[in-house]
Amino acid sequence: MIEFSAQQIATLLGGKVIGDANRKVSDVGPIESAHEGQLSFLCEEKYLPQLELTNASVVLLSNALLNAAETMSVRSAIIVVENARAAMGQLLQLVAKTLNPAKQGVEQPVYVAQGVTLPDDAYVGAFTYIGKNVQLGKGVQIYPNCYLGDNVKIGDNTILYAGVKVYYNCEVGNDCILHAGVVIGADGFGFEPDSNGVNRKLPQIGNVVIEDDVEIGANTTVDRAMMGSTRVKKNAKIDNLVQVAHNVVVGESCFLCSQVGIAGSTTIGDHCTFAGQVGVNGHIEIADHCVFGAKSGVHSNPRKPGFYQGAPAFDALAWRKSTAGFKQLPDLMHRVAELEKQLKNLNK
Repeated sequence: MIEFSAQQIATLLGGKVIGDANRKVSDVGPIESAHEGQLSFLCEEKYLPQLELTNASVVLLSNALLNAAETMSVRSAIIVVENARAAMGQLLQLVAKTLNPAKQGVEQPVYVAQGVTLPDDAYVGAFTYIGKNVQLGKGVQIYPNCYLGDNVKIGDNTILYAGVKVYYNCEVGNDCILHAGVVIGADGFGFEPDSNGVNRKLPQIGNVVIEDDVEIGANTTVDRAMMGSTRVKKNAKIDNLVQVAHNVVVGESCFLCSQVGIAGSTTIGDHCTFAGQVGVNGHIEIADHCVFGAKSGVHSNPRKPGFYQGAPAFDALAWRKSTAGFKQLPDLMHRVAELEKQLKNLNK
């Protein structure tokens, strides 16, 4: 097991050591349960008491907390950085590459359509199917049991984990990560009743375009457009078990948390966040920099940045006040009933 000193880590991160610069670590752990030989981090003021209690050998500390930390009795070596969480992320990236290094080569059995060129540095796992006219970028990592339909494009250094399905004509950009079970380009949910009330399928002949630096969690689905493209713009991050319907546009650097559902033909602005189980109506437009709390229902067009909550979603502060009032409703109803009784007695 490789050990690193506090000073070596500080040099890598551009931080400053307070305490024993020779303290060694070979593992990482949460600050509340870390033990000797582990590295942890602290970036929020509410967790500052843990700094005195932790058994971690080394702690990354955000610079904003330094003044408070200097008044405490701390056993760990401290590495002061601008943003402790970001610094830990930088280190974990290096660890992840060590634990799961890039692979290379083609396992067997694999089906590759005639005329498709596999880059020399690509990895293609066993039981993968690669259709006609598929284009693969440099350094792609395609894990076992993946399916790439005809005319699919996969960009440089993109990773498709086991069981990913990318239907025909769809595109995935550079430096993307699609986790196990992701389905890109299944038919959008388009049906129209005929004169007899029988639901008839509307063919979905568009595609899906995933731009660069997008990560999509396990078992998430992004449906193909009826016409044109369903689009997930660059740097968007989508959690597990999310449904993105046909002709939706997800803006740049958006966060979609688990079990979010976006109905068809909705356009989401840039830098929006959707907490768990948010449901979004179809055919609406959402402004940039909107945040929606868990279980919100977005029924209309939020036209300005803000924090929204509730179903239907509205200003989160107003929603909190409304919720507080709703909790008092049984008591208010009882008081009104008592007043009505008193009023009847006065009128007798």
